[in-house]
Amino acid sequence: MAPAAAQTDKQVADLQAAWRAAGKTAVFGPREIKLLDQASLQLPAGEAFIPATEANGIMTALGNRDNPNRFGLIVSRDPKADWLVDVNWIKEGYVRDGDAKEWQPDTMLDGLKEATETDNKDRIARGIPALDIVGWVEPPTYQAATHRLVWSLSSRDRGAPADMPQTINYNTYALGRDGFFSLDLITGANKIASEKGIVRDLLGSLNYVPGKRYEDFDSSTDKVAAYGLAGLVGAVAIKKLGLLALATAFVLKLWKLAILAVLGLWAGVKRFFKGRSSPADEI
Repeated sequence: MAPAAAQTDKQVADLQAAWRAAGKTAVFGPREIKLLDQASLQLPAGEAFIPATEANGIMTALGNRDNPNRFGLIVSRDPKADWLVDVNWIKEGYVRDGDAKEWQPDTMLDGLKEATETDNKDRIARGIPALDIVGWVEPPTYQAATHRLVWSLSSRDRGAPADMPQTINYNTYALGRDGFFSLDLITGANKIASEKGIVRDLLGSLNYVPGKRYEDFDSSTDKVAAYGLAGLVGAVAIKKLGLLALATAFVLKLWKLAILAVLGLWAGVKRFFKGRSSPADEI
């Protein structure tokens, strides 16, 4: 096995290459981003949208698996910012939301902890530390009028020191007729309070087109998802935690090392951003 320093150097180099590729395909706010034939969202000024191929390149460089559901990433154009928003489209049908009225956050948390213990066997087999669920950062809340779901868990690599920096995934969902978009903010635990508004604003700007809205569901023709709304904070959530190796202090540190390593490159990319229009009118 290569020394840790050599592994870090390689990962930083891989991340540099991924950012280079992203700089060639990113589109920049303010503008509307079309989300397939389903919806659109408003990308604010100062933020960039990275399409799926290059987004998967960045995420795999950070230690994650390639995700076929990933539609793209949203990042800040400020090189000092180390947050990102992972945008996914899951076309599994209409998710019934009636069970939201019966939620018991404490019971749900116990279920998540039990499911994580089962998933930890796979994490260990893949060389990823076992994960411990600490508690809610924000318990599940669902807005029935807008069909938006928000929740966030605090987790920690098993055996990590209590004072070690921690990454938080702040999960948001917009339900539609054919499935749902998830917009997941990934940032440091010490910044979640100030930065969760970033993804909440993005979620609020996401609107389904007529015919694809949640209320357009037709029970006589449309597919219904195999799970209800609670499943997005249950089995689906654990699957996401299992896929996302970013929930480690090491990778958070690596992200910052990579940003420092590419500051010169990023400054050039920023000048490139300012000097051209987006490479495509639509995504």
